Amino acid sequence: MSQLQHRLAAILAADAAGYSRLMSIDDKATVAALDAARAVFRTQIEAQQGRVIDMAGDSVLAVFGTATGAVNAALSIQAQVNALAKAQPEDRRMHFRIGVHLGDVIEKTDGTVYGDGVNIAARLQALADVGSILVSDAIAGAVRGRVAAGLADAGEQQVKNIAFPVRTWRVSGGEAIANAPSTPAATGAGSRPSIAVLPFKVLADDQRLSFLADGLAEDVIALLARVAGFELIAPSSSFAFRNREASAETIARDLGVRYIVEGSLRAIGDTLRVSTQLIDAASARVLWSGRVEGRSDDTADLQDGIARGVISELEPELTRAEIAHIRRLRPENVDAWGSYQQGVGAIALKGWTDEALQESRSHLRRAFKLDPHFAQARALFALTSALGSNTGVLPSTPELHREVLDEAERAIALDDGSTAVLGFAGCALADLGQRERGCEILQRALAIDPSNAQAHVALGASLGMQGFVEEGVASMRRGMRISPQDRRLGFWRWALGSLLLRGGQIEAALVEARASAGRDPRLHLSRILEAVALLGLGREAEAGLALAAALRIRPTLTLPEVARIQGRRAAESMGGLWPHKP
Repeated sequence: MSQLQHRLAAILAADAAGYSRLMSIDDKATVAALDAARAVFRTQIEAQQGRVIDMAGDSVLAVFGTATGAVNAALSIQAQVNALAKAQPEDRRMHFRIGVHLGDVIEKTDGTVYGDGVNIAARLQALADVGSILVSDAIAGAVRGRVAAGLADAGEQQVKNIAFPVRTWRVSGGEAIANAPSTPAATGAGSRPSIAVLPFKVLADDQRLSFLADGLAEDVIALLARVAGFELIAPSSSFAFRNREASAETIARDLGVRYIVEGSLRAIGDTLRVSTQLIDAASARVLWSGRVEGRSDDTADLQDGIARGVISELEPELTRAEIAHIRRLRPENVDAWGSYQQGVGAIALKGWTDEALQESRSHLRRAFKLDPHFAQARALFALTSALGSNTGVLPSTPELHREVLDEAERAIALDDGSTAVLGFAGCALADLGQRERGCEILQRALAIDPSNAQAHVALGASLGMQGFVEEGVASMRRGMRISPQDRRLGFWRWALGSLLLRGGQIEAALVEARASAGRDPRLHLSRILEAVALLGLGREAEAGLALAAALRIRPTLTLPEVARIQGRRAAESMGGLWPHKP
């Protein structure tokens, strides 16, 4: 007789948000809070004729005979767990994400369950907001009108290892809403700003373009969600303004946003033109407008290419707009996130200079002093400091190296599930000589998000420094293809050129040096690389012009600094060109 039974079941998957961070603050109090939450889960699951399958670590898996039982249990659990959390200080509150799915499972005689139904419930849990419930379309259809809860369409989601997209719904009930963790007003002085991406308009009667327009808007939302510090309004809310005439002020009030992104599509022959605008919601002022074009032969590639093209221009403009907003505030009202944005903007706006790096490090340090758990600020501080040290813009001292390594490892410990944190911290570790550890962290970042361009470039540079030049160049080029308009491309192309030079590909290094200078004329590093490559090709007169350009950008440049940047031999080869004694 078979020990496996196939059956239809409702599966509830839950996980504590920020558990590692809570443990790092107070492990005993966190374990006590987890035990209290587990008691709530067990009681409410059993009250709805469900069965707990597993409570490993900070997660919970349960199975129910009915969809209504699973959803009612989830609502009661969130209401009670969120109420328990209110008795704790805000930074120590334990909240859960819950996902529920109705599907086939394989159940063994010992009670364990397997199958896609379990996997989808777990993926829904990971997509849910903190303190909330996300369910599949199958659950929504089964419980509509049968439970005291609201259902909001959260759109289709492509979940890992599942071949088909899953339509999702947010579940809310009176108690759950009342006790859910609060979100600060989007336009407040000390809060993270929110962005609404409205449905893209189609300036023609073409059904094919209508589908493409929605796909583009959803892709832009997904890509914007990766920009640190900004809160994205879900398509289910922002798309409510489709075919509805509303002012920016109305949209801002209804959605609670600081910025609005809107766009339009127009077909001109075989070319598709997408126009996009970034709008300040309070004043209705257009902060930026851009246009991306592509051939309409392959809509799948076209959609991806246009979405990335829009983001590559929109992201720096959004950062610039937010920095301008922060600077209008009183200094005491700038919070940790505002300080982080200023740290990012210092280099983006001023270039790779002593002043910009010191200003960036000062803002980033303030960010994680204000919020000790701000892992991304620590990781970017470590990366900026490491790169500054290696390029001679910051002093290379044992104290700075220790600080970089400490902050990189602390950032990883605080948030080892963030691809941005791992990408920044891994690069910092690799740049200061811990290349095996750095590569391991960078590979973890790419396992979480294979489209993390910065991690690809950093991994390639680290592999190259370990002697794997061909593999390193391939990884760096892959990162640049992923983000072809990235604001960091000038620096990245200099790093690629340096790796090519190391591998003896002098002409290719020269191409990258000049491309780097074209991307960022303020970057002295590209001119130094250009001079070294030209000397390697025997073109001394041109090398002298490149060195002169580097010295105009950075008058304090010295030969020992060149040695740190491009190596001792490069510095020795340039000695005869130097206009003055270092």
